[in-house]
Amino acid sequence: MLVVTTNEVANYTVEEVLGFVEGGTVQTKHIGRDITASLKGIVGGEIRGYSEMMEEARSLAVERMKKAAEKKGANAIIGFRMQTSTVMANASEIIAYGTAVIIRPK
Repeated sequence: MLVVTTNEVANYTVEEVLGFVEGGTVQTKHIGRDITASLKGIVGGEIRGYSEMMEEARSLAVERMKKAAEKKGANAIIGFRMQTSTVMANASEIIAYGTAVIIRPK
């Protein structure tokens, strides 16, 4: 499944637009990460536990979006975007979205 941020794919024609697709997840922090984050807040530096958690969340959201596109019969997603928000204390939501399409080489 090709995923691009652009609305066109070089050397391909969009043959059919199948519609909006999205995938998301909500991730929460756990006590071990919170303790580490508190310590890093004092001395500074990257909070690797949070970085890893967010990377996993992004990957999961993208995979869910791809599955939604596959269910529609798409072979590509154009106009890909990703967004994050806080849904409650210690929980973040990641949404991946775009337009499912069928593309063919020109």
